Amino acid sequence: MSGGERIVFAAAHVVAKDERTVDWDATLAFRHHLWSHGLGVAEAMDTAQRGMGLDWPTAAELIRRSAAEKAGRICAGVATDHLTGEPDLDEVLEAYLEQLDVVQEAGAQPVLMCSRRLAAAARGPEDYEKIYGTLLDHVSEPVVLHWLGTAFDPALEGYWGAADVPRATRNFLEIIRSRPDKVDGVKVSLLDADHEIGLRRALPDGVRCYTGDDFHYPDLIAGDEHGHSHALLGIFDPIAPVAAKALAKLAEGDTAEFHRIMAPTVPLSRHLFSAPTYYYKTGVVFLAFLAGHQERFVLLGGLESARGVEHLAEAKRLAGIAGVVDPEFAERRWQQWLASR
Repeated sequence: MSGGERIVFAAAHVVAKDERTVDWDATLAFRHHLWSHGLGVAEAMDTAQRGMGLDWPTAAELIRRSAAEKAGRICAGVATDHLTGEPDLDEVLEAYLEQLDVVQEAGAQPVLMCSRRLAAAARGPEDYEKIYGTLLDHVSEPVVLHWLGTAFDPALEGYWGAADVPRATRNFLEIIRSRPDKVDGVKVSLLDADHEIGLRRALPDGVRCYTGDDFHYPDLIAGDEHGHSHALLGIFDPIAPVAAKALAKLAEGDTAEFHRIMAPTVPLSRHLFSAPTYYYKTGVVFLAFLAGHQERFVLLGGLESARGVEHLAEAKRLAGIAGVVDPEFAERRWQQWLASR
């Protein structure tokens, strides 16, 4: 197992006042909570809210506000979600460039997210090379490339120009190898640990792998004799204090203690990210409510209704076992919420 410090981002949720309004004070306070535990903030790239209640104007404001806090490491999502209709490749590129300029001007590290519009407009790997090559030529600092699997977004079938994952991987690596100095790392969210390990070993020297695998993250972060993954994870939003303790042990070279601390978080993560995976943020926000990070259980777009009572009850139980909520406080919040339904 490989030791040493990991670069870790949590895909932070947005605290809502109601289904249309962001609670800016509570949202920024939660980012300070993550920073206080030594985690970076991955801003406005939460695939469970971007395009599902969090529109681009609000995302842009979120990026600017969070980056202005300057309290820790921050990256931010660059996408094309403000496009409508059926744009062509040139329009997709212009949309990416527009968002990229916002992120760079704010001072956050860009994460080039997968685009539904690009998936619909592209006809083969050469179109992905054109778009991503132009974007990488435009960046002022190395960026993170994001490969999001169909479990999170079925509209991304065939991304990188192939439905076959090995072929898509080859196309993806060709883009990275053409401009390795422009790529800080790749975030892989395919929920396939073996694939991630193979991709990690194939990356050019100096290009990091940030795991986005919310099922197998302890083993991927711990690594093996050939290397390890860093992390950019949605599950690190609710488990930040526990993850920070585990990562400190890993940095000291105590891999066994890292796994002991992290192991109880995995059943919780697998539950929160159970199918349909794109509704995972409902459970994440519910745990933020149970932990006292926000006063109401509400999501932008009304997505608090995306999971049922049974799912949330199990999330509460598993969170208690993982040590990410105070059981007595969480129980009071649980009863408060049940009485308000």
